Amino acid sequence: MTTEAQTEAKGNRKQLTIGLLLLFVIVADVFAFLWAPPFNKTDPSGTCTYPVCYINGNLEVPAPEVLWRLNGPVAEQPMGLITVDVSLTNTIVTMWVVSVVVILLLVAMTRGRAMVPGKVQNAMEYVWEQIEGFGMSIGGPEARPFILLFAGFFLYILLSNWSGLIPPIGKIPQLRAPTSDLNITLGLALCSFVFFEYQGFKTLGIGGYLSKFFPLGEFRKGIGAGLIALFVGLVELMLEFVKPITLSMRLFGNIYGGEVALGVITALTIAIIPMALIALELLLNLVQALIFSTLTLMFTLAAIEHHGDEDEHHAASHDVAVPA
Repeated sequence: MTTEAQTEAKGNRKQLTIGLLLLFVIVADVFAFLWAPPFNKTDPSGTCTYPVCYINGNLEVPAPEVLWRLNGPVAEQPMGLITVDVSLTNTIVTMWVVSVVVILLLVAMTRGRAMVPGKVQNAMEYVWEQIEGFGMSIGGPEARPFILLFAGFFLYILLSNWSGLIPPIGKIPQLRAPTSDLNITLGLALCSFVFFEYQGFKTLGIGGYLSKFFPLGEFRKGIGAGLIALFVGLVELMLEFVKPITLSMRLFGNIYGGEVALGVITALTIAIIPMALIALELLLNLVQALIFSTLTLMFTLAAIEHHGDEDEHHAASHDVAVPA
């Protein structure tokens, strides 16, 4: 058999495989519709009319489902402006599941390492090299101590994002994608915030780091220069507290928005379009994990950089002695 014939045969097999997979998805969709048809959430005994009832059956409100509450029955919501409510939600349960899966995968992939790596070790080393190379390319040599954190955030958020695309997560009350809950994304953002602020104080010292936001030494150049520098510093200080908000809201908005879009399209169509949307969600979820981890890395590098480094470097370049 010639090379062209072999290539054509492989192409035909791929097309047949894709066609069979699509047919299987359509049959599974039809079977699921007949076996567990959509029902009216507000009136389970009533009829479910298309399309409103179908869409509502696939949508989840932003608030996670409370599975257990310390202060009383799950049905009782805490009242008041400020409340202390210790509870267990479906997003926390899924977060624990993702954590266990990540730990087990890392343990399984790092055991039995050898000088001549096998397929699993090759795959693991390839993923690590790609993550490390990307982090170093955007942060330079200064980013090397923080590559492990960058990789940890990326892999954990990526698997948390992708978990929402795996049945039955998102289809039963007990499980839901962790990053579709603002509480989880805000917690991740606060961990990132505490880390890069700590690195700033650790590297520059308390006075050195605070001088970024309160550059009182600029008053030596004049009152006008000092007031302008102080104003800019106070703006930067406010922006520091905006960083965790933007990190959390961006991640939550994109993941929850993707769930809403996927739920609506799945309710209105059958199989093919939702499959294409899932492929798009896989890519977008990867991008969101990369954005969060990259911003954490860049915020950390910005925190440890002295605000006068560029000025000192510029001044030093002009202080070189010129021979007579």
